Amino acid sequence: MGCAISGLAQSADLGEKKVLKEGSRLGEDSIEIIKESWKVIKDDIAKVGIIVFVRVMSFIEKSVARLDQLERLEALAVNLGRSHYHYNAPPKYYSYVGVEFISAVQPILKERWTTELEEAWKTLFQYVTGLMKQGYEEESERHNQAAVSPKERVDKRNTAL
Repeated sequence: MGCAISGLAQSADLGEKKVLKEGSRLGEDSIEIIKESWKVIKDDIAKVGIIVFVRVMSFIEKSVARLDQLERLEALAVNLGRSHYHYNAPPKYYSYVGVEFISAVQPILKERWTTELEEAWKTLFQYVTGLMKQGYEEESERHNQAAVSPKERVDKRNTAL
């Protein structure tokens, strides 16, 4: 969805991927440069927020535009899930976007906000995130299968009884 962590797995070093490991320890040097960079980011936090916001809202806008063409919406969401595999943005984070979106638009819609409308938006986000998870898993499987040597792969043509 163009999420905030989308670019984290990309490295500027010859396009190689840097794998982020949970529980990694931060060294003092890393802590210092992060703090220094945060001072600059914080001064322009609105710009950072706008970039993230525009990416998310762009996807939501495309999703709403495709509600009458569910095949196109499904393809969009599955492809986004595939791209999130490459960003190292796992599915466990996808549902947060819907929750945050709903909490942001509810006050804007004021008296137009109903339980029925809330359920409709929740359903849309559950539907889309499910498709994104599917795309992520397909891409993960494709990469895992590619990592297996041809001799180790199961020959699917000869599996019939």
